Amino acid sequence: MKIVDFGLIFTNIILLVTGQTLFKIGLSKVSFSLENIFKIIFQPYVFIGLIIYVVATVIWFYVLTRVNLSMAYPIQSLCYVLAAFVGMFIFKEIIPPTRWIGISLIVIGAGFVALK
Repeated sequence: MKIVDFGLIFTNIILLVTGQTLFKIGLSKVSFSLENIFKIIFQPYVFIGLIIYVVATVIWFYVLTRVNLSMAYPIQSLCYVLAAFVGMFIFKEIIPPTRWIGISLIVIGAGFVALK
């Protein structure tokens, strides 16, 4: 896998986590119900998060034309790792030690996959 491919996967990861972060912020500003679905979708943070997800999906389509799924998808699991840090630093979530162990296993596993 070329360095460009890693760059595209990591760009995809950053965009996905950014989109999720915006969803979380936006959803904290409206109450969720099916009656509110259009209000939710057009809430600015949620709407921008959706646009970011579209961009991430286009990048992912391109990645899948260049990289084996069995390599790209495990590396993309680093989204979980980045999301944990976002939860901790932006949303002030407490991450218990058992979750850190799981996060460490994801990092190790993605590292093994990246090595081929």
